[in-house]
Amino acid sequence: MSAAAGAAPFAGQFGFAIPEDLKQIADRIGAFVREKVIPYENDPRWGAHGPSDDLRKELVALAKEAGVFGPHAPVEYGGMGLGHVGRAITFIAAGYSMLGPVALHCAAPDEGNIHLLEVVANAAQRERYLKPLASGEVRSCFCMTEPAPGAGADPRQLATVAKRDGDDYLISGLKWLITGAEGAAFAIIMAKIEGGEGDGRPTMFLSPMNAPGITIERALDSLDCSFTGGHGVVRFDNLRVPASAILGEPGQGLRYAQVRLAPARLTHCMRWLGSAMRAHDVAVEYARRRTAFGKTLAEHEGVSFMLADNLMDIHVARLAILHAAWLLDQGAQGGNESSMAKVICSEAIFRVADRSMQILGGMGVTRDTIVERIFRDVRSFRIYDGPSEVHRWALGRRIAAGELAP
Repeated sequence: MSAAAGAAPFAGQFGFAIPEDLKQIADRIGAFVREKVIPYENDPRWGAHGPSDDLRKELVALAKEAGVFGPHAPVEYGGMGLGHVGRAITFIAAGYSMLGPVALHCAAPDEGNIHLLEVVANAAQRERYLKPLASGEVRSCFCMTEPAPGAGADPRQLATVAKRDGDDYLISGLKWLITGAEGAAFAIIMAKIEGGEGDGRPTMFLSPMNAPGITIERALDSLDCSFTGGHGVVRFDNLRVPASAILGEPGQGLRYAQVRLAPARLTHCMRWLGSAMRAHDVAVEYARRRTAFGKTLAEHEGVSFMLADNLMDIHVARLAILHAAWLLDQGAQGGNESSMAKVICSEAIFRVADRSMQILGGMGVTRDTIVERIFRDVRSFRIYDGPSEVHRWALGRRIAAGELAP
């Protein structure tokens, strides 16, 4: 399927009907997740720092066998090559289990890195890095976030440096909250160049993770647990890379980061919306059979109102995702819309998980259902890929400047 397959039916005026080909793909993915992936949710290889790479490879093999691998990945590497609307429909279906995106190889950070490399990488970099990544043979990580006083929500505070040394660069700095670092085959590293073209400006570099000068200092114990490789602290001590390791042009790192981040924050919304729908379904099933005070929980107004609020939050989140995805498919940058969708969805999805846990009562705080795990993971979503406050600040600043209006 071509990259435009997901976009063509939505060209011009926006429509709400899901194209039949996308519906069929989403239905296949939904069935695959329910029949093949959900049984793995109690696998001991899914631990506190995410599913093991062994489990990931097993799930990827199942997805390839079922013909549902890589909705976003280029066709030349075994993917479906769907556009952004196509990804929305299929990623939501995959997210019904937190292991679904792992199986389809559309989980973060690999999904975002695949998109970035497809847009920016040169022919040699595509062969060396994109090909094995897009085909699911390896994983990757994106090294941008730093502990204070380095880059976090404000990338202008970038502290990692890449000093020119002849035809090479020496990269030094400390990164943290690097998702998937443990076990990753390579990294995309954001560093500020010192000397040569792009001097003083952030630049992206590619490097194998087993190169001398890269140390994974520790894995962070975090609230969420659905990312293969967890979240790590990574130190670079005079990591030597050739000039050919620069991804794109020197000094253009922040521009390329937007190429990656606008779609990537939207795909987070897609995957977690699927998980929110799962939490809601678990709560509905429980509320319809559990009784209290002479009737089922669902017959009590306090519970039925929570279920109704869940449905409305899911509906609004889905619309925000589809609209932003449609804009991206039309060639728009979609920065404002993806920011709005990220805040709308991360907060709505958390409310859905929170209400679902409340409806489940004591069972909700146990691991007898998946809701407890979903609740912990989606709470983190309000922070990564830009905290809600940063997105609101950026949007508010543009409104005040007369750049944005309803």
